[in-house]
Amino acid sequence: MNVIETNIPDVKIIEPKIFGDNRGYFFEAFSQREFNEKVADVVFVQDNESKSKYGVLRGLHFQKSPFPQSKLVSVVLGKVLDVAVDIRKDSPTFGQHAAVELSAENKRKLFIPRGFAHGFVVLSEEAIFQYKCDNYYAPECEAGIAWDDPQLGIDWKIPISDVILSEKDKKNPRLKDL
Repeated sequence: MNVIETNIPDVKIIEPKIFGDNRGYFFEAFSQREFNEKVADVVFVQDNESKSKYGVLRGLHFQKSPFPQSKLVSVVLGKVLDVAVDIRKDSPTFGQHAAVELSAENKRKLFIPRGFAHGFVVLSEEAIFQYKCDNYYAPECEAGIAWDDPQLGIDWKIPISDVILSEKDKKNPRLKDL
């Protein structure tokens, strides 16, 4: 796998080595050993999947202590814009974000370490989104940040009028109000 740095040092893009021929393709989707050697020493304990239509924006989500989560995210159908926001108060990149297009075609993954809020918006007709977590879901620790917080300055790559949010995500506070 090839690891690509983003504008935030701890957030990494991972590109698999794809072997293709006239029959199709093959690639190793995940190797714990190679991930630990090249990206981070993290053990994933839970895999999740969601299906969404164009314009669905999920996020920006995170889990508070004592159950923060690192995530390794990818798309197996369609295309999304995936965003990680640094919410580590002592970080030099606090409040900054990394945005990466993930798709079934590019087969990229994004590693988002603990201390980041995460969200994505579907850019294609539909998308199936998968992610690994290094901690179990804890509803009592669930939190979020407003997707449209002007302090973050995220360009979600679709018209605001096309954004579809859950009722919960409509109520997320701004970063300064956390």
